[in-house]
Amino acid sequence: MRRRIARGLALLFCVAGLGAAQGNSGSDHARSSPTQHKPVSATKSKPSKAKPYQVGTASWYGSYFEGKETASGEPYNMYDLTAAHPTLPLGTYVKVTNLRNGRAVVVRVNDRGPVVDGRIIDLSYGAAETIGMKSRGIQRVRLDVVNQPETVALLNPLARLG
Repeated sequence: MRRRIARGLALLFCVAGLGAAQGNSGSDHARSSPTQHKPVSATKSKPSKAKPYQVGTASWYGSYFEGKETASGEPYNMYDLTAAHPTLPLGTYVKVTNLRNGRAVVVRVNDRGPVVDGRIIDLSYGAAETIGMKSRGIQRVRLDVVNQPETVALLNPLARLG
């Protein structure tokens, strides 16, 4: 549990540090107009008008694989927000939206799979729980590749830290 909190805080400080490191743009317009921030919903997500990377069936995997080595070489932790995808590069961040309830989570691809035909992604137990598909086993989802790492911190609920 302490390890999960430490990882979450490290990610938060890293993202905050990136924002602080950018500093002022130097333009008069940027100084004269206040920045407006819209709140980001961590649990509900409206499907984007952009074309999705993939739409299909997702499944999840849990305690049976706990501690076993993933394709990336790290041990599988069922509570991390990770996933297995057959073709995306390891380390890619993907926004997974449950099409039944609109909940979304951003996961990091750290494994290969799914091994069952017709499925496009296998989510960790923690990711499946976050988007409300844990009790159903499989669910129709939308995948969108996330290109900016700072977006990951904004899209994932902070409740996952504890």
